[in-house]
Amino acid sequence: MSETASKGQDFESSLSKATSSVAEFERRKGLVPRIQGALHSTPALVPLIVLVLSIIIFGALLGSKFFSPFALTLILQQVQIVGIVAVAQSLVILTAGIDLSVGAIMVLSSVVMGQFTFRYGIPAPMSIAAGLAVGTAIGALNGWLVAKVKLPPFIVTLGMWQIVLATNFLYSANETIRSQDIEAEAPLLQFFGSVITVGSARLTYGAVFMLLLFIIVAYILNQTAWGRHVYAVGDDKEAAELSGIKANKVLISVYAASGLICAFAGWALIGRIGSVSPTSGQLANIESITAVVIGGISLFGGRGAVMGSLFGALIVGVFTLGLRLLGADAQWTYLLIGVLIIGAVAVDQWIRKASA
Repeated sequence: MSETASKGQDFESSLSKATSSVAEFERRKGLVPRIQGALHSTPALVPLIVLVLSIIIFGALLGSKFFSPFALTLILQQVQIVGIVAVAQSLVILTAGIDLSVGAIMVLSSVVMGQFTFRYGIPAPMSIAAGLAVGTAIGALNGWLVAKVKLPPFIVTLGMWQIVLATNFLYSANETIRSQDIEAEAPLLQFFGSVITVGSARLTYGAVFMLLLFIIVAYILNQTAWGRHVYAVGDDKEAAELSGIKANKVLISVYAASGLICAFAGWALIGRIGSVSPTSGQLANIESITAVVIGGISLFGGRGAVMGSLFGALIVGVFTLGLRLLGADAQWTYLLIGVLIIGAVAVDQWIRKASA
Protein backbone atom coordinates (compact mmCIF):
# COMPACT_ATOMS: atom_id res chain seq x y z
CA MET A 1 0.00 0.00 0.00
CA SER A 2 2.85 2.41 0.86
CA GLU A 3 4.51 1.68 -2.55
CA THR A 4 1.22 2.43 -4.36
CA ALA A 5 0.81 5.68 -2.43
CA SER A 6 4.40 6.64 -3.29
CA LYS A 7 3.71 6.07 -7.03
CA GLY A 8 0.55 8.17 -6.76
CA GLN A 9 2.47 11.02 -5.16
CA ASP A 10 5.16 10.84 -7.88
CA PHE A 11 2.44 10.99 -10.58
CA GLU A 12 0.79 14.01 -8.95
CA SER A 13 4.17 15.72 -8.63
CA SER A 14 4.97 15.18 -12.29
CA LEU A 15 1.51 16.36 -13.31
CA SER A 16 1.88 19.59 -11.34
CA LYS A 17 5.10 20.38 -13.20
CA ALA A 18 3.58 19.73 -16.65
CA THR A 19 2.84 22.68 -18.96
CA SER A 20 -0.80 23.79 -19.19
CA SER A 21 -0.45 25.70 -22.50
CA VAL A 22 -2.72 24.71 -25.39
CA ALA A 23 -1.09 23.18 -28.46
CA GLU A 24 -1.14 25.49 -31.49
CA PHE A 25 0.27 25.56 -35.00
CA GLU A 26 3.53 27.32 -35.58
CA ARG A 27 2.97 30.73 -37.06
CA ARG A 28 5.21 31.83 -39.88
CA LYS A 29 6.73 35.25 -39.41
CA GLY A 30 7.40 37.88 -42.03
CA LEU A 31 5.53 40.22 -44.35
CA VAL A 32 4.86 37.72 -47.15
CA PRO A 33 3.16 35.11 -44.93
CA ARG A 34 1.03 37.87 -43.40
CA ILE A 35 -0.07 39.07 -46.84
CA GLN A 36 -0.71 35.47 -47.84
CA GLY A 37 -2.83 34.88 -44.76
CA ALA A 38 -4.78 38.12 -45.24
CA LEU A 39 -5.59 37.25 -48.85
CA HIS A 40 -6.56 33.72 -47.79
CA SER A 41 -9.05 35.06 -45.25
CA THR A 42 -10.37 37.73 -47.65
CA PRO A 43 -10.24 36.23 -51.17
CA ALA A 44 -12.19 39.11 -52.76
CA LEU A 45 -9.43 41.53 -51.78
CA VAL A 46 -7.22 40.75 -54.81
CA PRO A 47 -9.87 41.47 -57.49
CA LEU A 48 -10.95 44.57 -55.58
CA ILE A 49 -7.37 45.89 -55.64
CA VAL A 50 -7.08 45.09 -59.37
CA LEU A 51 -10.42 46.83 -60.03
CA VAL A 52 -9.41 49.99 -58.16
CA LEU A 53 -5.99 50.10 -59.87
CA SER A 54 -7.52 49.61 -63.33
CA ILE A 55 -10.01 52.43 -62.70
CA ILE A 56 -7.19 54.72 -61.53
CA ILE A 57 -4.99 53.88 -64.53
CA PHE A 58 -7.69 54.37 -67.16
CA GLY A 59 -8.91 57.46 -65.31
CA ALA A 60 -5.40 58.95 -65.45
CA LEU A 61 -5.11 58.15 -69.17
CA LEU A 62 -8.59 59.31 -70.19
CA GLY A 63 -9.53 61.87 -67.55
CA SER A 64 -13.16 62.99 -67.41
CA LYS A 65 -13.88 60.99 -70.55
CA PHE A 66 -13.65 57.85 -68.39
CA PHE A 67 -14.50 59.23 -64.94
CA SER A 68 -17.84 60.69 -66.01
CA PRO A 69 -20.98 59.27 -64.31
CA PHE A 70 -22.25 58.22 -67.74
CA ALA A 71 -19.13 56.14 -68.51
CA LEU A 72 -19.00 54.48 -65.09
CA THR A 73 -22.68 53.55 -65.12
CA LEU A 74 -22.27 52.35 -68.71
CA ILE A 75 -19.85 49.73 -67.39
CA LEU A 76 -22.58 48.41 -65.07
CA GLN A 77 -25.00 48.22 -67.99
CA GLN A 78 -22.48 46.33 -70.12
CA VAL A 79 -21.66 43.72 -67.49
CA GLN A 80 -25.16 43.19 -66.07
CA ILE A 81 -25.87 39.98 -68.00
CA VAL A 82 -22.43 38.48 -67.37
CA GLY A 83 -22.70 39.55 -63.73
CA ILE A 84 -26.04 37.81 -63.18
CA VAL A 85 -24.80 34.61 -64.83
CA ALA A 86 -21.56 34.87 -62.79
CA VAL A 87 -23.64 34.60 -59.59
CA ALA A 88 -25.02 31.28 -60.85
CA GLN A 89 -21.56 30.10 -61.87
CA SER A 90 -20.12 31.14 -58.50
CA LEU A 91 -22.54 28.91 -56.59
CA VAL A 92 -21.61 25.89 -58.71
CA ILE A 93 -17.86 26.50 -58.58
CA LEU A 94 -18.01 26.89 -54.79
CA THR A 95 -19.14 23.24 -54.69
CA ALA A 96 -16.03 22.28 -56.71
CA GLY A 97 -18.11 21.93 -59.88
CA ILE A 98 -18.51 23.90 -63.08
CA ASP A 99 -21.51 24.70 -65.27
CA LEU A 100 -20.92 25.04 -69.00
CA SER A 101 -24.65 25.19 -69.73
CA VAL A 102 -25.41 28.54 -68.05
CA GLY A 103 -25.45 30.51 -71.30
CA ALA A 104 -27.69 28.01 -73.08
CA ILE A 105 -30.12 27.92 -70.13
CA MET A 106 -30.26 31.71 -70.14
CA VAL A 107 -31.07 31.90 -73.86
CA LEU A 108 -33.62 29.06 -73.81
CA SER A 109 -35.41 30.67 -70.86
CA SER A 110 -35.67 33.95 -72.77
CA VAL A 111 -36.93 32.10 -75.87
CA VAL A 112 -39.60 30.31 -73.79
CA MET A 113 -40.76 33.66 -72.38
CA GLY A 114 -41.03 35.13 -75.86
CA GLN A 115 -42.58 32.12 -77.59
CA PHE A 116 -45.17 31.55 -74.87
CA THR A 117 -46.24 35.17 -75.19
CA PHE A 118 -46.31 35.56 -78.97
CA ARG A 119 -46.89 32.00 -80.23
CA TYR A 120 -49.45 30.83 -77.69
CA GLY A 121 -50.89 34.19 -76.60
CA ILE A 122 -50.15 33.55 -72.92
CA PRO A 123 -49.98 36.71 -70.73
CA ALA A 124 -46.43 37.97 -70.21
CA PRO A 125 -46.33 37.33 -66.41
CA MET A 126 -47.24 33.66 -66.92
CA SER A 127 -44.73 33.36 -69.78
CA ILE A 128 -41.99 34.79 -67.58
CA ALA A 129 -42.92 32.32 -64.82
CA ALA A 130 -42.71 29.49 -67.37
CA GLY A 131 -39.26 30.63 -68.46
CA LEU A 132 -38.07 30.77 -64.85
CA ALA A 133 -39.47 27.26 -64.25
CA VAL A 134 -37.70 25.88 -67.32
CA GLY A 135 -34.36 27.29 -66.18
CA THR A 136 -34.81 25.92 -62.67
CA ALA A 137 -35.80 22.46 -63.99
CA ILE A 138 -32.74 22.20 -66.26
CA GLY A 139 -30.47 23.27 -63.41
CA ALA A 140 -32.06 20.70 -61.07
CA LEU A 141 -31.53 18.00 -63.71
CA ASN A 142 -27.86 18.95 -63.88
CA GLY A 143 -27.65 18.68 -60.11
CA TRP A 144 -29.40 15.30 -60.05
CA LEU A 145 -26.99 13.87 -62.63
CA VAL A 146 -24.01 15.18 -60.67
CA ALA A 147 -25.23 14.23 -57.18
CA LYS A 148 -27.19 11.02 -57.74
CA VAL A 149 -25.74 9.52 -60.91
CA LYS A 150 -22.23 10.63 -59.86
CA LEU A 151 -21.29 12.02 -63.27
CA PRO A 152 -18.52 14.67 -63.48
CA PRO A 153 -19.96 18.22 -63.55
CA PHE A 154 -17.85 19.13 -66.58
CA ILE A 155 -19.25 16.25 -68.65
CA VAL A 156 -22.84 16.72 -67.47
CA THR A 157 -22.98 20.44 -68.20
CA LEU A 158 -21.05 20.10 -71.47
CA GLY A 159 -23.64 17.61 -72.70
CA MET A 160 -26.50 19.72 -71.33
CA TRP A 161 -25.09 22.77 -73.11
CA GLN A 162 -25.36 20.95 -76.44
CA ILE A 163 -28.84 19.59 -75.67
CA VAL A 164 -30.26 22.92 -74.51
CA LEU A 165 -28.61 24.81 -77.37
CA ALA A 166 -30.12 22.45 -79.95
CA THR A 167 -33.52 22.59 -78.21
CA ASN A 168 -33.33 26.37 -78.29
CA PHE A 169 -32.85 26.49 -82.09
CA LEU A 170 -35.39 23.74 -82.80
CA TYR A 171 -38.09 25.23 -80.59
CA SER A 172 -37.62 28.82 -81.81
CA ALA A 173 -37.13 27.77 -85.46
CA ASN A 174 -34.20 30.20 -85.31
CA GLU A 175 -36.64 33.13 -85.45
CA THR A 176 -36.15 36.42 -83.63
CA ILE A 177 -39.06 38.27 -81.98
CA ARG A 178 -38.60 41.94 -82.83
CA SER A 179 -38.21 44.61 -80.16
CA GLN A 180 -41.00 46.70 -81.72
CA ASP A 181 -43.47 43.84 -81.28
CA ILE A 182 -42.40 43.22 -77.69
CA GLU A 183 -42.64 46.92 -76.84
CA ALA A 184 -46.15 47.11 -78.31
CA GLU A 185 -47.65 43.88 -76.98
CA ALA A 186 -45.59 42.68 -73.98
CA PRO A 187 -43.45 45.48 -72.53
CA LEU A 188 -43.01 43.53 -69.29
CA LEU A 189 -40.51 41.31 -71.12
CA GLN A 190 -38.31 44.39 -71.56
CA PHE A 191 -38.65 45.50 -67.92
CA PHE A 192 -34.96 45.07 -67.05
CA GLY A 193 -34.02 47.33 -69.96
CA SER A 194 -35.87 50.33 -68.49
CA VAL A 195 -33.50 53.17 -67.66
CA ILE A 196 -33.20 55.14 -64.43
CA THR A 197 -31.61 58.55 -65.07
CA VAL A 198 -29.92 60.52 -62.28
CA GLY A 199 -28.19 63.53 -63.78
CA SER A 200 -25.84 62.18 -66.45
CA ALA A 201 -25.78 58.74 -64.83
CA ARG A 202 -27.92 56.09 -66.50
CA LEU A 203 -28.75 52.80 -64.80
CA THR A 204 -31.04 50.07 -66.06
CA TYR A 205 -33.22 47.95 -63.80
CA GLY A 206 -31.10 45.02 -64.97
CA ALA A 207 -27.96 46.60 -63.49
CA VAL A 208 -29.78 47.34 -60.23
CA PHE A 209 -31.09 43.76 -60.13
CA MET A 210 -27.54 42.45 -60.65
CA LEU A 211 -26.20 44.47 -57.70
CA LEU A 212 -29.08 43.41 -55.44
CA LEU A 213 -28.62 39.78 -56.47
CA PHE A 214 -24.95 39.86 -55.50
CA ILE A 215 -25.80 41.37 -52.11
CA ILE A 216 -28.58 38.85 -51.41
CA VAL A 217 -26.55 35.80 -52.44
CA ALA A 218 -23.53 37.05 -50.46
CA TYR A 219 -25.73 37.36 -47.37
CA ILE A 220 -27.19 33.87 -47.90
CA LEU A 221 -23.76 32.29 -48.30
CA ASN A 222 -22.32 34.02 -45.24
CA GLN A 223 -25.24 34.12 -42.83
CA THR A 224 -27.34 30.99 -43.42
CA ALA A 225 -26.86 27.28 -42.75
CA TRP A 226 -27.39 26.51 -46.44
CA GLY A 227 -24.56 28.85 -47.37
CA ARG A 228 -22.19 27.19 -44.90
CA HIS A 229 -23.20 23.80 -46.28
CA VAL A 230 -22.32 24.95 -49.81
CA TYR A 231 -18.81 25.86 -48.67
CA ALA A 232 -18.47 22.63 -46.69
CA VAL A 233 -19.50 20.44 -49.64
CA GLY A 234 -17.09 22.26 -51.93
CA ASP A 235 -14.22 21.98 -49.48
CA ASP A 236 -14.66 18.25 -48.74
CA LYS A 237 -17.86 16.45 -49.66
CA GLU A 238 -17.07 13.27 -47.70
CA ALA A 239 -16.23 15.23 -44.55
CA ALA A 240 -19.42 17.26 -44.97
CA GLU A 241 -21.49 14.07 -45.15
CA LEU A 242 -19.79 12.69 -42.04
CA SER A 243 -20.72 15.87 -40.19
CA GLY A 244 -24.40 15.33 -41.03
CA ILE A 245 -24.78 17.53 -44.11
CA LYS A 246 -26.91 16.03 -46.89
CA ALA A 247 -24.42 16.78 -49.62
CA ASN A 248 -26.53 15.48 -52.51
CA LYS A 249 -29.47 17.68 -51.60
CA VAL A 250 -27.13 20.66 -51.33
CA LEU A 251 -25.69 19.96 -54.78
CA ILE A 252 -29.11 19.61 -56.40
CA SER A 253 -30.32 22.81 -54.74
CA VAL A 254 -27.20 24.68 -55.90
CA TYR A 255 -27.64 23.64 -59.53
CA ALA A 256 -31.37 24.40 -59.36
CA ALA A 257 -30.62 27.87 -57.96
CA SER A 258 -28.06 28.33 -60.72
CA GLY A 259 -30.70 27.48 -63.34
CA LEU A 260 -33.19 29.91 -61.79
CA ILE A 261 -30.63 32.74 -61.77
CA CYS A 262 -29.76 31.99 -65.41
CA ALA A 263 -33.46 32.23 -66.27
CA PHE A 264 -33.55 35.68 -64.65
CA ALA A 265 -30.51 36.52 -66.76
CA GLY A 266 -32.57 35.46 -69.79
CA TRP A 267 -35.29 37.91 -68.81
CA ALA A 268 -32.67 40.63 -68.32
CA LEU A 269 -31.18 39.72 -71.71
CA ILE A 270 -34.48 40.57 -73.42
CA GLY A 271 -34.39 43.98 -71.76
CA ARG A 272 -30.75 44.47 -72.70
CA ILE A 273 -31.03 43.72 -76.44
CA GLY A 274 -34.74 44.57 -76.76
CA SER A 275 -35.62 41.43 -78.71
CA VAL A 276 -35.84 37.67 -78.15
CA SER A 277 -33.03 36.13 -80.17
CA PRO A 278 -31.99 32.45 -80.04
CA THR A 279 -28.46 33.39 -81.15
CA SER A 280 -27.72 35.89 -78.37
CA GLY A 281 -25.59 35.29 -75.27
CA GLN A 282 -23.73 32.28 -76.66
CA LEU A 283 -20.48 33.17 -74.84
CA ALA A 284 -22.08 33.68 -71.42
CA ASN A 285 -20.64 30.41 -70.09
CA ILE A 286 -17.04 31.42 -70.85
CA GLU A 287 -17.57 35.02 -69.75
CA SER A 288 -19.09 33.94 -66.44
CA ILE A 289 -16.21 31.58 -65.71
CA THR A 290 -13.81 34.41 -66.54
CA ALA A 291 -15.53 36.73 -64.04
CA VAL A 292 -15.54 34.05 -61.33
CA VAL A 293 -11.88 33.10 -61.79
CA ILE A 294 -10.67 36.71 -61.90
CA GLY A 295 -12.91 37.31 -58.88
CA GLY A 296 -10.83 34.96 -56.75
CA ILE A 297 -13.22 32.03 -56.30
CA SER A 298 -11.14 28.85 -56.24
CA LEU A 299 -11.83 26.33 -59.00
CA PHE A 300 -11.12 23.64 -56.39
CA GLY A 301 -14.22 24.71 -54.45
CA GLY A 302 -14.90 25.70 -50.87
CA ARG A 303 -13.13 29.07 -50.93
CA GLY A 304 -13.99 32.48 -52.28
CA ALA A 305 -16.57 35.25 -52.01
CA VAL A 306 -19.38 35.82 -54.47
CA MET A 307 -18.69 39.57 -54.36
CA GLY A 308 -15.34 38.76 -55.93
CA SER A 309 -17.23 37.67 -59.05
CA LEU A 310 -18.82 41.13 -59.22
CA PHE A 311 -15.36 42.68 -59.06
CA GLY A 312 -14.19 40.23 -61.74
CA ALA A 313 -17.04 41.19 -64.08
CA LEU A 314 -16.40 44.88 -63.46
CA ILE A 315 -12.67 44.43 -64.19
CA VAL A 316 -13.54 43.00 -67.60
CA GLY A 317 -15.98 45.88 -68.15
CA VAL A 318 -13.41 48.50 -67.18
CA PHE A 319 -10.77 47.01 -69.48
CA THR A 320 -13.24 46.72 -72.37
CA LEU A 321 -14.51 50.30 -72.11
CA GLY A 322 -11.12 51.81 -71.25
CA LEU A 323 -9.33 50.23 -74.20
CA ARG A 324 -12.20 51.12 -76.52
CA LEU A 325 -12.02 54.78 -75.47
CA LEU A 326 -8.25 54.69 -76.02
CA GLY A 327 -8.88 53.47 -79.55
CA ALA A 328 -6.97 50.22 -79.00
CA ASP A 329 -7.61 47.08 -81.02
CA ALA A 330 -10.27 44.85 -79.43
CA GLN A 331 -7.78 41.96 -79.38
CA TRP A 332 -5.82 43.74 -76.64
CA THR A 333 -8.85 43.27 -74.39
CA TYR A 334 -8.78 39.50 -74.89
CA LEU A 335 -5.01 39.42 -74.39
CA LEU A 336 -5.11 41.32 -71.09
CA ILE A 337 -8.11 39.34 -69.82
CA GLY A 338 -6.24 36.11 -70.65
CA VAL A 339 -3.27 37.36 -68.63
CA LEU A 340 -5.61 38.20 -65.73
CA ILE A 341 -7.14 34.71 -65.80
CA ILE A 342 -3.75 32.98 -65.63
CA GLY A 343 -2.58 35.43 -62.99
CA ALA A 344 -5.72 34.88 -60.89
CA VAL A 345 -5.24 31.10 -60.89
CA ALA A 346 -1.55 31.51 -60.00
CA VAL A 347 -2.45 33.82 -57.11
CA ASP A 348 -5.10 31.33 -55.94
CA GLN A 349 -2.49 28.55 -55.86
CA TRP A 350 -0.13 30.80 -53.90
CA ILE A 351 -2.83 31.82 -51.43
CA ARG A 352 -3.88 28.19 -50.87
CA LYS A 353 -0.42 27.50 -49.47
CA ALA A 354 -1.37 29.63 -46.48
CA SER A 355 -3.76 26.90 -45.37
CA ALA A 356 -1.35 24.06 -46.13
